[in-house]
Amino acid sequence: MADAPKDALATYIANIEAKTGKTLKQLNAALKKSGLEKHAELVAWAKQNLDLGHGHANALVMLYRNPEGLEKTRAGGESGDVLGDIYQGKKEHLRPIHEKLMQHIGKLGDFETAPKKGYVSLRRKKQFATLGPKTNDRFELGLNLKEDIGTTKVVAQKPGGMCQYVVAMTSPKDIDKEVLAAVKKAYDAAG
Repeated sequence: MADAPKDALATYIANIEAKTGKTLKQLNAALKKSGLEKHAELVAWAKQNLDLGHGHANALVMLYRNPEGLEKTRAGGESGDVLGDIYQGKKEHLRPIHEKLMQHIGKLGDFETAPKKGYVSLRRKKQFATLGPKTNDRFELGLNLKEDIGTTKVVAQKPGGMCQYVVAMTSPKDIDKEVLAAVKKAYDAAG
């Protein structure tokens, strides 16, 4: 389990390389040659010119802009523990919520885990959930689902956000049948 973040990153890089037919070194050279510097501009460029989805383009740009973080992850250094980086300091007490959710979600079937700077994205054909601390005291589960979930615990968000629904939690006890049913709907719809 200690190698899971490194393995997930290696798989993600391999998927990007397979999709584009280029090595990470070649992709970094292409990003540099674009002449762009801002993160969002580079992501848009990668999506358009490399035919990548948003998650792969974003990961590629993050690796391009922070190669030291990639080397630390590959070597198992400080940044090798993605969850440790996300749930550090005052947010550490929220990690058991993440771990309990992942235990349940793992039973649903196959999906990709894409660590981001402050959360983890879960994808099938498209992203179906995000997990991470929203504040020092609150964990947030984001769900992508077009249909109405029909519950007060799973709160609909305004259009245009990253997720259509959010569940705020402060303890693993907040993970109940209602939350897990909503996660399953989002998982099934993303597949």
